[in-house]
Amino acid sequence: MAGFFAKLKEGLTKTRNNIVNGIDGVFSRHDRIDDDFYEELEEILIMGDVGYYATENILERLKLEVKENNIKEPAECKSHLIQVIKDQMAVTDEDYDFLNEPSIVMVIGVNGVGKTTTIGKLAAIYRNRGKKVLIAAADTFRAAATEQLEEWAQRAGVDIIKAGEGADPSSVVFDAVNAARARNIDVLLCDTAGRLHNKKNLMNELEKMNRIIDRNYPDIKRENLIVLDGTTGQNALVQAREFAQAAPLSGIVLTKMDGTAKGGIAVAIQSELNIPVKFIGVGEKIDDLQEFDSDAFVNALFDINMPEE
Repeated sequence: MAGFFAKLKEGLTKTRNNIVNGIDGVFSRHDRIDDDFYEELEEILIMGDVGYYATENILERLKLEVKENNIKEPAECKSHLIQVIKDQMAVTDEDYDFLNEPSIVMVIGVNGVGKTTTIGKLAAIYRNRGKKVLIAAADTFRAAATEQLEEWAQRAGVDIIKAGEGADPSSVVFDAVNAARARNIDVLLCDTAGRLHNKKNLMNELEKMNRIIDRNYPDIKRENLIVLDGTTGQNALVQAREFAQAAPLSGIVLTKMDGTAKGGIAVAIQSELNIPVKFIGVGEKIDDLQEFDSDAFVNALFDINMPEE
């Protein structure tokens, strides 16, 4: 975890320059906590892709903390601001129940966000915990998608259910669900198409897959993870809203967080959609995907070293 934290801290350098330096400037310029102080903070957070909704929540809570603790100096409330952001992004142990019991995980997202690599890395996480893993290559519309997924399955040491290019993706899910039941698989990871002929077709296909799983494996634990590219900022929020219309999203995987100036979107998405960020990726290696830790993320953002274990 220490190595991942160092990588995360380095990866968030541009976001830090984009947000934290601005926040530090607000604290140093003001000698009292007033409307101007809060307005400047609001502007910095919104411009840093934290988003309007999350920013309003953060500032409302901060004002309450300032009042309850009778804080007068701006510098004194910085630690409170950091804690408020951590609380805003907190993930509970219950959010990871699907890692500990038989489950089907649908992995959703547009092409190019890192969906295929995320599935491979999730497979490795499960495999390292001694779980029996199966991958369903149900993105049959994108050329080479199955081949890429096969490579990741091989690297993770897990089996894969596949079909030819252009095959009905729901039939792949159907076969994979039956195979998962027959083999007593602990987790079935389902890849899905990132783009069909139009958005309506894509959403209909996702709904069809969900119906197949509900009908053929009704008692299995379900998890729908949407993969979002951290470098796209507010566009990631738009994508999550659209996919939420077709499938009940239970978690977010944020990829490509290394080197983006738009890391504040992690706060915005979780706050606005009330869907927790469950995994965060900061590289291409198979172990460069980790469970999300709000303390680690915000400490890395503000360049604060993690306490010793």
